[in-house]
Amino acid sequence: MKTDQEHKIQSLLKHISSGDDTRAEDALHALAAYGEGVLPLLMQQLQSDDGDQRWWATAALALIDHREARLGLLRSLSDRDASVRQCAAFGLRQQPNPEAIPALIAALGDRDRLLARLAADALTALGEQAISPLTEALRAHASTVRSEAARALSMMDDTTVIPPLFAALDDPSPLVAHWAEQGLSRLGVGMTFFDPKLG
Repeated sequence: MKTDQEHKIQSLLKHISSGDDTRAEDALHALAAYGEGVLPLLMQQLQSDDGDQRWWATAALALIDHREARLGLLRSLSDRDASVRQCAAFGLRQQPNPEAIPALIAALGDRDRLLARLAADALTALGEQAISPLTEALRAHASTVRSEAARALSMMDDTTVIPPLFAALDDPSPLVAHWAEQGLSRLGVGMTFFDPKLG
């Protein structure tokens, strides 16, 4: 026999899959408030044949601070539906997961440029743990990968990114060089190599 809480959770899950975005949004936050207790059901929803259900389950996982939720987001990052993958990458920015680094780095080169941008944001959220993989990504053949890697590094408040960003100033892609310059400027590293006052 189901408990009152289980009945409420099942009701919220029905609201999420109702097709009414307003009701689903309200149910999403109410569902996430149950925290760890709702994780098994959300993980089950990730197996649904309905892309909308997988999307809402992924969105709910992004609101729950728990390792299993982060693993669920990592699973959704390889979903067959582009919108679910995007939702997962957005969620991994909110719930940074070092285990997702290889998948996020791979997503930088995805043909879906929104996914690539969201993956870069998620890598930025990981901070120091993502610096070495992002530095390696600056050597990728594809300029799209290098530009997202440079953008991710440019948003980090960590002086460790200064050497790779300096190296990226010489990248043949103007966009990569732009992000490198932006990042160095944010960190207070000037681009002036000759001061006429000292001449």
